[in-house]
Amino acid sequence: MLYELPAETTEYEFKVALETKKPKSWLKSVCAFANGIGGTLIFGIDDDRNVVGLSKPQEDAEKISRLIKDRITPMPDFKLEPEAIEDKTILKVMVKTGRSTPYYYRADGIMETYIRIGNESTIAPNNIVNELILKGTNQSFDALITGEKKTDYSFTLLSATYRERTGLTLESSDFISFGLSDNMGHLTNAGRLFADQHIVYNSRIFCTRWNGLSKGSIFDDAIDDKEYEGNLIQLLQNGSLFILNNSKVRFEKKDFYREDKPDYSTRAVTEALVNALIHRDYIVMGAEVHIDMYDDRLEITSPGGMYGGKPIQERKLDEIESERRNPVIADLFHRMKFMERRGSGIKKILEETSMLPGYDESKKPTFRSSPNFFTVVLKNMNYNAENATAEQVTPQVTPQVTPQVTPQVTVQEKILAYCSEPKSRREIMEHCGYKDKKSFVSLYLAPLLTSGALRMTLPNEPTSRLQKYVTVEKA
Repeated sequence: MLYELPAETTEYEFKVALETKKPKSWLKSVCAFANGIGGTLIFGIDDDRNVVGLSKPQEDAEKISRLIKDRITPMPDFKLEPEAIEDKTILKVMVKTGRSTPYYYRADGIMETYIRIGNESTIAPNNIVNELILKGTNQSFDALITGEKKTDYSFTLLSATYRERTGLTLESSDFISFGLSDNMGHLTNAGRLFADQHIVYNSRIFCTRWNGLSKGSIFDDAIDDKEYEGNLIQLLQNGSLFILNNSKVRFEKKDFYREDKPDYSTRAVTEALVNALIHRDYIVMGAEVHIDMYDDRLEITSPGGMYGGKPIQERKLDEIESERRNPVIADLFHRMKFMERRGSGIKKILEETSMLPGYDESKKPTFRSSPNFFTVVLKNMNYNAENATAEQVTPQVTPQVTPQVTPQVTVQEKILAYCSEPKSRREIMEHCGYKDKKSFVSLYLAPLLTSGALRMTLPNEPTSRLQKYVTVEKA
């Protein structure tokens, strides 16, 4: 088993010897394993995976047990197991995932809790500590009772959507049975997230269609930019509409039919959006779901990593188990047939995308996670990297001006005359008859800015809410 390990990972860590003077160096990993998906510490192996063995394995085993009992609270469930390799003895400390989270390292009057990030054990940020507390008390954020009264809010959109998708009427008693309120009429956090009024601050989606393949200035490089706030159904509808409005459906005529070729699978997009809304960590204040669209891809990012702790990069996509951070929200979305409860979201995204015309392995959706965020990346089926690169290398630079006039001078003069009042880049390009931003900026705007004939305004200046350009008057 040992030689099958490629390196230290989220679940494994090697130690050359047992450190007793500074036991925190390895006890913090015991704490992190218990707070996450469990893991194994192996003593007697160096960082290059060479077997060095322990000279006193029995004595080390006793010290390991004592230090874990004295320094980790509550006491984690672990197992000590010696193993002989090449006439040398190593010790394996196998720590099980804990049910009484969070687990703390305690020494010198200080208590700290740790989590695994890749192959390291680091101090858990506050939002993860709060989530561990809920997990340890067998609670979830969405099921917590709040001080908000159900009678103070309306649920028109929830009722209408529930009726449309199930054919049933949402009764007052359903709010209790679905976990949206208690018997006294107090809303849970899930109930607050489905109210017509925006009463959960970070229930928001920020959407941006970027011009190109990477992010830039929101004022200068965004083709479309929207911010939505409200209940979860509103966010799902508005997020889907934004993606639809910034996507294209090409088609190809066949002998007896027309084959549509959409940029993205509608079902895959819906699945990714639903997963982002129901599995996100609402404890992270000031964070929201982000939709970022580029020429070649769509990225949907939500606060909160994998609920089980192990990054999705280290898991087999066809073996992802069903773990729900917000089970009340997930159950209601399932009742309304927006999703399934079997942990099949990732599988559905992969399957639906693979059925699109033009799909190959290079267009396969990808997933990545950290302790704080989860991102789904869907590739644009109609993006051709070779053609796009060729267009960027040989941009259209021929100005649409009168032939007998020197083009560059005429365009610069037109810009300076037009920008006597602040104008946006898009307005200037339309005025001069240009569509290629890259060549226009490099040939005309950049030289004018460098010479001081033109300047850029700031977004907070009274004359402009967005970044614009204005002619500098000569003294």
